[in-house]
Amino acid sequence: MRLLSLVLLVLTLATQYPLWWGKGGWLRLRDLQEQVQTETDDNQALMARNNALQAEVQDLKTGISAVEERARGELNMIREGEYFVQILPHQAENR
Repeated sequence: MRLLSLVLLVLTLATQYPLWWGKGGWLRLRDLQEQVQTETDDNQALMARNNALQAEVQDLKTGISAVEERARGELNMIREGEYFVQILPHQAENR
């Protein structure tokens, strides 16, 4: 009877090992699910970025206001007859 219990225990352990730690086991499945979730999150962020860039490209292709906005903001350009006034932040004196 003792030998039979020992054999059954060994067989049970032999069948449980691949289920938990084998190539297609539960632990590997959990790791793969985490990787899929991470990749899905990254893809969603990249898709949002791509959509924003596509909208900006479309706006630059069709609208003059986007080009003007970029010229004013990035190149500090102004129209003829306009004046550029720069207000510097107030710096507190160190005492």
